[in-house]
Amino acid sequence: MKKFVMAALGGTLAGAVLTTQVAGPLLAQDASKNTTVYEQLDLFGDIFERIRAQYVEEVDPADLVEAAIDGMLTSLDPHSSYLSPRDADAMRVQTRGSFGGLGIEVTQEDGFVRVVSPMDGTPADDAGIEAGDFITHVDGESLMGLTLDDAVKQMRGPVGSEIIVTVVREGVDEPFDVSIIRDTIKLTAATARTVGDTVVLRVTTFNDQTYDNMSEGLAKEVEALGGIENVEGFVLDLRNNPGGLLNQAIAISDAFLENGEIVSTRGRTPGESERVNAEAGDLADGKPIVVLINGGSASASEIVAGALQDHRRAIVVGTKSFGKGSVQTVMPLPSEGAMRLTTARYYTPSGRSIQALGVSPDIVVEQPPRAPESEDEEENTRAQRTEADLRGSLNNDSLTEDEQRQIEEEREAAEEAAKLRIEDFQLSYAVDLIKGLATIVQTDQVEQQAQAQ
Repeated sequence: MKKFVMAALGGTLAGAVLTTQVAGPLLAQDASKNTTVYEQLDLFGDIFERIRAQYVEEVDPADLVEAAIDGMLTSLDPHSSYLSPRDADAMRVQTRGSFGGLGIEVTQEDGFVRVVSPMDGTPADDAGIEAGDFITHVDGESLMGLTLDDAVKQMRGPVGSEIIVTVVREGVDEPFDVSIIRDTIKLTAATARTVGDTVVLRVTTFNDQTYDNMSEGLAKEVEALGGIENVEGFVLDLRNNPGGLLNQAIAISDAFLENGEIVSTRGRTPGESERVNAEAGDLADGKPIVVLINGGSASASEIVAGALQDHRRAIVVGTKSFGKGSVQTVMPLPSEGAMRLTTARYYTPSGRSIQALGVSPDIVVEQPPRAPESEDEEENTRAQRTEADLRGSLNNDSLTEDEQRQIEEEREAAEEAAKLRIEDFQLSYAVDLIKGLATIVQTDQVEQQAQAQ
């Protein structure tokens, strides 16, 4: 017994000695790190004072501090930044859906401003700015070397004023200038319309109005078609949607999912991880869904596309999305400004991160560039002469009025489809896909009814 006690004490003593031996260097390392941090802060203070005292022109100390804070944040990643009180207020206004500017979502790449997406119906969209364009100059002044916030400030100005931006576009040999008239940007976050018996839901951004706009528009179009039983399916158009509020992306995804995970976010520590699950209820009532995406679909758009794709609830059509798979938290500061800090990555229900990879569509469909029509093409598109145009041609009296009316309606629908293919090939493809899926569903239902009988 005495030997056992001694052995136990010996083990405890050895453990104590070992702990002391290991903890000593660790404590020394922590102290060394703290000393290094304090030395660097002293270095910062020294440089700050030298700039104030010796710089060729007098500078505002507050501006120096803000610049240092912004530099510290922007060095982390393209989406972390400092927001001055004015910028923080502008951001709050933007999430409510109305603000002034050109109407483009931008990021910074290789020292230049890269367009993530133009917003529908805005001055930039009307001027022909496209997702993926690089803006290198504003009114002849280079943006090289400016922070993203400073570059954006260069593009701001009074409503109604003109701005000339120099654009570099892939596939175009030379940079070219684009004139844009600044305007107040009033975004309708989501709209709805019908193409044939398909309801097209266009979501342009994720702000406070997005879910309400979309659900109200969906209900209105379904009612116009005479009820959900007359709807072939839904197209959710997320092209050139730069993202926005995470809770709105979750709400839009939940609108079409009965259950299962929508998205998970994982922070620096395991305790910061969160999972969001769908609640019962499908606004589309199980009808086929096609989601349209492209290189301008980012962040919240990718959460929606990824969730519906992983659950096999929708077919994703278009081109690879932007690839922004990080979550930013806006933290208010005592100065009435704010700090936007990347705090987590988000993952789709299957556990994949789309950071820098994007969402890959199930069916890749490129949007062909629109070329101006030539005179020869205009002549070829003129109505062709048919048998019915010939003088004295026989009438077709074998059809009833209802049959003739049906033929006319089918012809008009075919002509509208052809027109849509020219105007928006990707959307046309999505509508055709919905029609095909609806036909398969109807055939299955008829076969099931026959088997039951």
